Amino acid sequence: MTIPADLEKRFAEREGQLLNDLFDFLRIPSVSARSEHNADTARAAKWLHDRFAKMGFAVETCPTPGHPVVLAEWRKAKGAPTYLVYGHYDVQPPEPLNLWTTPAFEPTVRDGKLFARGSVDDKGQLFAHVAALEVFLEVRGTLPVNIIVLAEGEEEVGSENLAPFIEKHKQRLACEGVVISDSSMFAPGIPSILSSLRGLAYFQIDVRGPASDLHSGSYGGAVVNPAMALARILATMHDANGKIMIDGFYDDVLPFPPAVIDGMRKLPFDEEHFRQEVGASSLGGEPQFTVLEKLWTRPTCEVNGLLSGYTGEGAKTVLPGVSMAKVSCRLVPKQEPAKIEALMKAHVAKVAPKGVAVTVTHLHGGKPWRADLEGPLFEAAKRALHAAFGRNPEVTGEGGSIPVVGDFERILGVPVLLMGFGLPGENAHAPDEWMSVENFNKGMRAIADLFEELGAKR
Repeated sequence: MTIPADLEKRFAEREGQLLNDLFDFLRIPSVSARSEHNADTARAAKWLHDRFAKMGFAVETCPTPGHPVVLAEWRKAKGAPTYLVYGHYDVQPPEPLNLWTTPAFEPTVRDGKLFARGSVDDKGQLFAHVAALEVFLEVRGTLPVNIIVLAEGEEEVGSENLAPFIEKHKQRLACEGVVISDSSMFAPGIPSILSSLRGLAYFQIDVRGPASDLHSGSYGGAVVNPAMALARILATMHDANGKIMIDGFYDDVLPFPPAVIDGMRKLPFDEEHFRQEVGASSLGGEPQFTVLEKLWTRPTCEVNGLLSGYTGEGAKTVLPGVSMAKVSCRLVPKQEPAKIEALMKAHVAKVAPKGVAVTVTHLHGGKPWRADLEGPLFEAAKRALHAAFGRNPEVTGEGGSIPVVGDFERILGVPVLLMGFGLPGENAHAPDEWMSVENFNKGMRAIADLFEELGAKR
């Protein structure tokens, strides 16, 4: 399988110019979390709007209570199916600026890597779709399928307005499937189809003891210490082997099919290299599972932050009046955030010591997701990735959460394909974010061939 010769010829001719066009997109500091960048975020939306309009798409920039949605539609393939492409044009804040080798919004290529904020998350991957569609139209004058592109500007701040937008425009967004490139390949040269995402239930646990901080000499031993009480509560959440000890926590866990687990175990993953890469003296978690199984198929309960008492320089002998922990639970199918909330609150109430008042607040959550990887969309993706990368894709999982995936599947009732072109270690939310130039170029080709394959099956 190879990329069609006419498309390959045009991609080869236009690679340099398309990369320069991506540079222009990346130079816009569309940081959705910062109000001082609201004009920049609007400018990034306009950049996309103008690009699609020039390509002949019917395009609209749709206002939301936050940043706008760019909705571009090409519906000239009579009798052909319709597919929706999702991406986001907003980016993370670039700080700390001093840790960037070159400025965050001045795209630079070094050693085959394109460094810039948004290069891989998600402007570079979104633009790979834009470029693929543009080349297709230049060469053929038409597309083999009907295309909707939905680009939002709030993914990095939680996509609060996206699900309501999809609900409101459900009929307009009706399609045969959704394609998203906002994830990573397993490793260089190994294309991947992402099959699962963990969900999330995120909590704040507050413990209050005395009315204020106290002198630890005058009151210690007679007054229950909220910091110690919190430590005891957190220590009850796992046993010595990493098993979560919250009653009922595993009841709804849906095991992954044996064939999927077997495929994970055959992936070229070096657990010792992983340990060295994260800088840990040893790895933890449930010992009966491999590292990839722990990351992709198992739920977690992790402390994300602790706050109590005096933490400044030198000594201040206080018995703190309050303590607080941030705790996140990553969820797997079929766990529900609401049920995990109830279980967490019941567990904390059961183990909390007397002498302190404890409250558990559920801050936010998202459902887990798993694809069945069957049907024309996934079969076409396998062929397209093989054509672009010269090998069959691997089926992978992701330990993090992308709530919009479940929103599309739930609201539109169609399969979602996660076909990303990032790589591990690309610093997506950190200084020196980068994307492989080779993956950008091959990704464009894979995307074009995906729609060619889908159109051929009508």
